[in-house]
Amino acid sequence: MILLILFGFVAGAATALSPCVLPVLPIALSAGATGGRRRPLGIVAGLAVSFTFATVALVYVISALGLPNDLLRKLAIAVLLAFGITLMIPPLAARIEAWLSRFAGLAGGPRSGGDGFWSGTVVGASLGFVYAPCAGPILAGVITVSASQSFTAGRLAVALSYGLGSAVVLYFLMLGGRRVIAPLARRGAGFQVAMGAVMVVVALAMLGNYDVKFQNRIASDLPGFLVNPTHGLESTDGVRSSLADVRGSHGGLGEATANAAALPVTRKGPEAGLPVYGEAPEFVDNQRWFNTPGDRPLTLRGLRGRVVLVDFWTYSCINCLRTLPYLTAWDKRYRKGGLTIVGVHSPEFPFEKDASNVEEAIERNGIEYPVAQDNDLATWSAYGNQYWPAEYFIDAQGRVRFAHFGEGEYGEKEKVIRELLAEAGKAPKGGAAEVSALAPSPGVTTPETYLGAARAERFVNPMLSPGSHDFGDPTPPPVDEFAYRGRWRITLDSATAEKGAALDLSFGARRVYLVLGSPGHSRRMRVLLDGEPIPSSLAGADVHDGVVTVSAQRLYSLVDLPRVERHTLSLLPEPGVTGYAFTFG
Repeated sequence: MILLILFGFVAGAATALSPCVLPVLPIALSAGATGGRRRPLGIVAGLAVSFTFATVALVYVISALGLPNDLLRKLAIAVLLAFGITLMIPPLAARIEAWLSRFAGLAGGPRSGGDGFWSGTVVGASLGFVYAPCAGPILAGVITVSASQSFTAGRLAVALSYGLGSAVVLYFLMLGGRRVIAPLARRGAGFQVAMGAVMVVVALAMLGNYDVKFQNRIASDLPGFLVNPTHGLESTDGVRSSLADVRGSHGGLGEATANAAALPVTRKGPEAGLPVYGEAPEFVDNQRWFNTPGDRPLTLRGLRGRVVLVDFWTYSCINCLRTLPYLTAWDKRYRKGGLTIVGVHSPEFPFEKDASNVEEAIERNGIEYPVAQDNDLATWSAYGNQYWPAEYFIDAQGRVRFAHFGEGEYGEKEKVIRELLAEAGKAPKGGAAEVSALAPSPGVTTPETYLGAARAERFVNPMLSPGSHDFGDPTPPPVDEFAYRGRWRITLDSATAEKGAALDLSFGARRVYLVLGSPGHSRRMRVLLDGEPIPSSLAGADVHDGVVTVSAQRLYSLVDLPRVERHTLSLLPEPGVTGYAFTFG
C-alpha cells in the first residue's frame, strides 16, 4: 500500500505537468495572484481535498444511483461557471467573500485585509472538481473498481496522495506566477473581473469539449512519455501488485491458491496426493442464487461430504464462456457421484449486475448447476481471487486442494475431480466426460482491450478521456491497434456511438468478439472486413448479411475465420450502440 500511495503522489505531480492541466493552470495562476500570501496554500489545500472527494465519494454516489459517468465533468463546468460569474460582479463577490470570512472566523481575501487562506480553499475546491477528469487511467480504473466494493482507508489514501502530488506542483507554479501577475492585481476590481471572465471562458470551452480537442491536438504531436508521464510507473510489477491490493484481489487464500494453480496435477508415486491449502471460505454477501431449490443460498458447511468445484466467471468473458462446456459436462457426469459445481458470477461491467441478464446467460449457456450472484465481489475477495475464469477444487471436508486460473488443462482438472471423489469414498466408474467445446486459437497476436477511458490501450487517438469527442478521420491504425472515427461519447468503462461513429482495428486472430449493448431498443452495426461487407462465410455467429443487431448487453461474435489471419475490421454502429471490450481467439 505504501508503494501505491507513493505512485499516486508521483502520478499526481506528473499530471500537473501534462497537457491535461492546461484548462486548470491559468485559473490557478490568476486566483493565486490575488489575495494574501497564504492564498496559494489555501488553493492547493482545497484542490487536494475536493479532488479526493470528487474521485472517491462522488464516484460511489454516481455508481449507486446509476447516474452518467460524465456527471463529474458537468459538475466541474457548473462550479467554474458559477464561480467566474461571481467574480465578474464585484459587489456579489465581496458579499460572498465577507460571508465566508465570518463563517471561518478569519479574514478571507484582499478586500477584508486578511491573508486569504480560506477564500483560497474555495477556489481550490472548485478546481478540484475541474481537475478530477485529469486523473490518470490507472487511478481512474482503481476508483471505478472500488465503486463496486466496500470502502477502505487505503483507497482514500491513494486518491488523496494523487491530489497532494498535483497540489504541490501547482503550489510552486502559483508562487512563480504571483511574481509575474502581482503587479496587475493592484488594479483591484478590474483584475478580479478579468479573472472571473477567464473562468467563464474556460467553463464554456469545457462545455463545448474544446479543452479536450486542444489536448488531443497537442498530444498528437508530443512524445508518449509527455502525454502520459506515469505510463512507465503504472506498468511496474510493484505498482500492478499494489493496484491489485486496492481492488481487494489479494488476501484470503490468494497466495496459497496461486501456488496451487502453478503446481502440476500429476504426482510422483501412488502414495502422493493433492496438498491441503486451507479451509475454503464460505459464500458471502450474495444477492441471489439460481438453480437451487427455491433459489435458496448454499453453504459449504451444508455441502460437507461432497466434492465442490467453485468457478468464478462473468457472462461477457469469452474465456469463461469457453470453459462452460467442460463445467456443464462434469456436472452431468459426476453430480450423482458426489460433485457439486457452484458458479460464482462476479461482474466486470455494471450491466452484468442485472439479475435478469445473468439468468438469461445461464439459460443461454445451458447451465444447470447452482450459480451465486456476487455483485459486490464479496465471495471473490474472500477467496483472494484475481481472475476470470478461476476454479477452486474443495474436498469433502471443506478444504481447498487445488486451483486453476484461466482456460486449459481440462483433462488434468478432471483428474483432480476424480481423485477427490475417490478420497471421499465415491470413486467414479467409467471414463472421462465427453466434451465438445470451442478452443482458443494458437498464434493470436492482438491482445484484448477496453473501449472506456479507464483501461483503453493501443488506440491511436490521443488523450482518451470521458466526454463527447469528435475524433475526425485519423489514419488507419497500425498492426494490433485501434482507432475511433467520428463522434463518440466516452466514459470510464464504455464508448457509445454518436453521429458518424466508426471504429477500426488491425487484428491478427481467427475470431473477434466485442461486448456490446443498446439500452432502450435494438440498434444495428455494420461490419466491414478489409473495407468490404464481411462475407457470411467469415462472419461470426451474431453477424447476418454484414450487420449485427445489438440488443441485449452481452458478448457478440463478429468474425470467425478458418485460421489465424491478419485483417482490418471496421465497425459502423448506429448512434446509441455502446461498446465495452474486445477479445480475440
